[in-house]
Order: sequence, then structure tokens, then C-alpha cells
Amino acid sequence: MSAHRRPFPTRWLAAGGAATLAGIIGVALLLQTGGSACAAPPSASAKTGQATFYDLAATSGNCSFEVPADDLYVALGPDQYAAGASCGAYLDVTGPKGRVRVKVFDSCPECATGHLDLSRTAFKRIGAEVDGIIPIKYKLVTNPSVPGPISVRIKEGASQHWFAARIDNHANLLSSVKVAGSGGSFRTAHRTDYNYWLIDSGAGPGPYKIKITDVYGNSTTVSGIDMRPGVVQKTSASLSGGSSTVAETAAPATTRSSASPAARKSSAPAKPTTAAPSPASPAPAVSALLASTEAVPSATGNALVDLAAGEVDASASAECG
Repeated sequence: MSAHRRPFPTRWLAAGGAATLAGIIGVALLLQTGGSACAAPPSASAKTGQATFYDLAATSGNCSFEVPADDLYVALGPDQYAAGASCGAYLDVTGPKGRVRVKVFDSCPECATGHLDLSRTAFKRIGAEVDGIIPIKYKLVTNPSVPGPISVRIKEGASQHWFAARIDNHANLLSSVKVAGSGGSFRTAHRTDYNYWLIDSGAGPGPYKIKITDVYGNSTTVSGIDMRPGVVQKTSASLSGGSSTVAETAAPATTRSSASPAARKSSAPAKPTTAAPSPASPAPAVSALLASTEAVPSATGNALVDLAAGEVDASASAECG
């Protein structure tokens, strides 16, 4: 019989907590170079683990995304959530009944590395709900299809003096976000654990250009982004496949949304029926999470970090795109 884990009233940390967490796991995931965080392409091996399911208690998870229309999403433990660095990626998860593709949407503080907490809908696609916990294999999807073009949401409370934006539908893990205000030069934003990109001193008046780069070196620049807090601003840009920079203009379509991290309700049996990943295996940051079966070219201009071993490729450039 399944036992319910105690709900957590919030799924995100205060800024100080996020900085602490990033400092603990950041060496294996990110290289700090000139104020930007350079995430490396993930390792190329599939992973094994276990899955449970949970019911979202409100309208959003820790990544600050709206709930996907297909209700297929996953919450990750602290190592794999990696202070928000995994938000927006897609995983293929295979269980006893088949495979499902889920979006990284939330954090699960009580989940160990290799423990994926799926939405109930996703769990039922690959396992029997009455089992509560199932053995799985999972891997990162490279250049997945996404529901639409890139969108940008300016956070409530933002202004020309404090810039905060959430990027959605970027397909792959993001490496950097840079912002230029009207007539200004690009400035590097830093990512929070609740998945907003901040420039604490602001980016000046809009409209803004935002240059978005993923860990594979794909880059696009969206323009015409207005200072409209709480509104999802849709663009015509995409970010996957090629590695060239493409300038795009924000489309006028907008959607007002609520995107603050919220409580979640989890379901899991008291005793797992499958062993958790061995603690002897190296699993810094997202090493156990992010795996692709495809060979992926090195990200142009990115310093490479081997996520499985936490080593730096000294031959790579140390500057993000």
C-alpha cells in the first residue's frame, strides 16, 4: 500500500539557499567564466533508477513553468535538479509498460539521484498506479520537439532596474542568457533555482533583445520583448538543431499567467521495490540524469565539463556563447 510523503509548502529556495546549493554542486556542472555559467553537454549513456508519482498542489512547479498541456512532467532530486539548470529539458523514461517523454518541471527535495517523481499521468503511461514505485531507465532527449516557439515571461516585480525573465520551449539545457536593453549592449544574466534569469542591476528600458544559448552551442536572439511582468510573450524563434545565431522578433501574441513555485503532493510506497542507484557510482550534479544515446558535438565556445567524472577538457574555450 502506498504511503504519502509529506507535502512541501514551497519547492524553491531563497536566493541565499540557491547560491549555497549551486556552490556545492556547481563544480561538476558549471564553469564560472566572466560571470556566466557554462553548462557542458551531458554524458552519452542511459541511466537506471526508479520512479514514483505525485499530484501538483497548485498551478506551477519549481521551474516556474505552466503545467504542460499533455500533463507529462517530472520532478528531480537536488543533485539532478541542479539549482534549476535542468529546467525545461526533456527525458525519455522507460518503465514496465512502455516509454513516456516528460519535461523537467519541478524539484523533489526528498528524491535521491536516479529517483524521478513523475506526474500521475506520466507514471500511468509506463507503470501500474497501484505499484507506486517502478524500476526505470531514462535518458536526456537531444533536440526534442517542443509545443511551440520560444516564449519569454518577465517576472512580477521586474523593472528597468531589476530584470528577471523565464525562457520556455528552449528544448535543450541552457548555457547562457544575455540581455540588451534599448540601445544598450548585451549583459549576462544569472539563473536562479526557480528558473528565472536575473540581472540584479537591471537591463535598462525595453524593448529587449535576449540572446539564448544552449549547451550544444545552438543560439538564437529574440527581440521586441517588452517590460510586461506576468505576461508570456511568444516569439517565432526556435533553439535546436543547428548552431548558428538566428535573429528573431517577438510575435504580438501574449498570455497572462501565474508562474510562482507551489506546493506539490507526492505519492510513494514506504519501501522501494527496486534498489536506488549505488552511492559508489559518480553522480555529481546532473550526471545521472542527463544522458543521450546520440553522439553530440562539442558546444562551440563552451568549456567542456565531463558530467560523469567532473573533469574539465582543457582544450576547450572557457567562454560561453
